Amino acid sequence: MKLAFSTLGVPGLPLTDVLRLATTHGYHGVELRAHPEEPVHPGIGLAERADAVAEFKAAGVDVLGLAGYARVAAPGDDEPVVEEIHRLLDLARDLGAGFVRVFPGAASDQSREDADATAARRLGTAAEYAGDLDVRILLETHDSHRTGADAIRILGPVGHRQVGSLWDVMHTWLGGEQPSETYAALAPHLGYVQVKDIASADDTTPVALGAGVLPLAECVEVLSRHGWDGWLCWEYEKRWYEAAAPLEELLGAGREHLARLLNDSA
Repeated sequence: MKLAFSTLGVPGLPLTDVLRLATTHGYHGVELRAHPEEPVHPGIGLAERADAVAEFKAAGVDVLGLAGYARVAAPGDDEPVVEEIHRLLDLARDLGAGFVRVFPGAASDQSREDADATAARRLGTAAEYAGDLDVRILLETHDSHRTGADAIRILGPVGHRQVGSLWDVMHTWLGGEQPSETYAALAPHLGYVQVKDIASADDTTPVALGAGVLPLAECVEVLSRHGWDGWLCWEYEKRWYEAAAPLEELLGAGREHLARLLNDSA
């Protein structure tokens, strides 16, 4: 498996510094948070996109994917949501990224059936464009659809290879799902896996990998046992927890922890 980290852990940091951290600590790729607060987002022009590609190439680091914020199950018209996904896909194509992340984002007063159908319809619509660009759209296990069992209610009806899943290990655990259950649900659709660690179920403040309560060893063991050989991406949510320790101080030990888990599960 290859290792990456998300720029959510180093909010607003220039790409030069992000890539320095990646190369210094031995990460193979970076997940870019595609938000206007960041140096790379759908609003940047072609020259800025070309500059980013050149920086990643010079560093020998991959652009794993773009973490977008489209909410595919949310109520409202389809067109703005599909357009937002298209803009993410265009940026991913220009950067050479293989994936874009979307959220479920159903409203609390939506019926489950309506939310599932809305998300499946929008993802199915965007899938053809994703295929033309050779980029996969990944539905993250998150918010209204936090488990693999939740996500598969959307992914199953879509049934398109350009639409897959992003397994966030925190949300599936908080949803009461065991790693083996999540993998069984998502395996046919799995794009990559977001790893992290938190203080407790009641306190989701990010902590160093291995210092919290999430079943990271079990997740890696399940993936290894089934021969899955994709990406593990550390999403350290520093952007939302300003008091959390700086990710820069944790990246080296985090990579070593993941390497130990991979070695132990081999």
